Amino acid sequence: MNHPKTRFAPSPTGLMHLGNARTALFSALFGERFLLRIEDTDQERSRNEFVSELLDDLRWMGLEWDEGPGSAQPTSDYFQSQRDEVYAHYYDHLERAELAYPCFCTPTELEVARKVQLNAGQPPRYSGKCGRLSAEDVERRLQKGLQATLRFRVPRNSTVEFNDRVRGPQKFNTDDIGDFIIRRADGSPAFFFCNAIDDALMGVTHVMRGEDHLTNTPRQLLILKALGLHTPDYAHISLVLGDDGAPLSKRNGSRSINQLREEGYIPLALVNMLARIGHHYENENLMSLDELKRHFDIGHLGKSPSRFDIAHLNHWQESAIRKADDAYLWNWLRAETRAIVPEPQRARFIDMVRSNCVFPDQAHEWARILFTDELTPSPEIEAVARQAGEAFFLAALDAVAEAGDNFDMFMAQLKAKSGAKGKQLFMPLRAALSGRLDGPELIKLYQAQEPFVLRKRLAEYAGAAT
Repeated sequence: MNHPKTRFAPSPTGLMHLGNARTALFSALFGERFLLRIEDTDQERSRNEFVSELLDDLRWMGLEWDEGPGSAQPTSDYFQSQRDEVYAHYYDHLERAELAYPCFCTPTELEVARKVQLNAGQPPRYSGKCGRLSAEDVERRLQKGLQATLRFRVPRNSTVEFNDRVRGPQKFNTDDIGDFIIRRADGSPAFFFCNAIDDALMGVTHVMRGEDHLTNTPRQLLILKALGLHTPDYAHISLVLGDDGAPLSKRNGSRSINQLREEGYIPLALVNMLARIGHHYENENLMSLDELKRHFDIGHLGKSPSRFDIAHLNHWQESAIRKADDAYLWNWLRAETRAIVPEPQRARFIDMVRSNCVFPDQAHEWARILFTDELTPSPEIEAVARQAGEAFFLAALDAVAEAGDNFDMFMAQLKAKSGAKGKQLFMPLRAALSGRLDGPELIKLYQAQEPFVLRKRLAEYAGAAT
């Protein structure tokens, strides 16, 4: 395969969601060169703030582009809203060759015709009646101030064939397509048109996109053939569904990339999860972005819809946390968490986070438990501690005084003094020191707490003063 060049071409009309993020990832993993283009021809809905968020999301995921915008400021190279002159040139070419024509049909007329065709059991497509207007008829309508769309004249009784890199050989009869709009009545370019033109002019060799765009492809191939422009290979990837089998939405678990960032997901976890939705890797371990790219195989893309499962993402989040180094995890914590962790306990706390936490909120809760006076155990957990009795905690205070930071000595002393063992030894201590019955190993809880905090918490159940 000769140096594939791929692209990601989002419309900045909202925050990037998981489906778009997966398309961007697959395109970046497959392409030797990766292009980013902003398709912002919908001026009513496109927003610069969405462009800015999009760029931040891609960079956060680790997806750097070889060509594309460096900021949200529109430029003529990679923002379609700035490329009207380019599209006008090709519109003019098609009109001069009588391969496109103005259409004056109103939305009402088109809807009536559509209903008539459906009622007759026919597929709805444009009749082509405006394509039969003479130049004089067209001029007369324009003089009256009527607005016209521009339609591409589809050749009759022909076949459009191409080999989709995921779905195999595809064949479409042009009589089932009908003449379609390539320029709207307000002068803005239709998606079919500018998307195809820019792919050709920008040298894109492979277009990876959702299977919902499959029926757009014959239209775009017809346009490119009519203009004598390069045609890329297409790979229409399966859609991402929610856990209920319906299209992914907020209702069934979808989140924007922005939301996932704010919740504390690690980018490496997200890309490992996305890379495996609809694509198979032999290696089932967490991989770096370079490893994911090296082992990506377009032949391993599946045809069937794939489901997003939050448990799948959380599995990779846990793996990413376990592999992260101390500096990364420290910066991953919330600022208010870092503020309450004593400097001498930083390394121990990070070690606890790595083995016990998946999200920053969980880490913050453990920092609060270990390093503040805000310990408020539930009545059930408090009862677990009190069941051990005052004598147990008096023995624990004596053991702390003798053992200091030596946990093994502390436990040996407490076991000898109290006679407790097994759960009767560990659970009351865990409840007293953390207000919880789960979490880090007891040795880590013991050694992470300042001595005066440790003694205070034991004393609360011993009926003694610190």
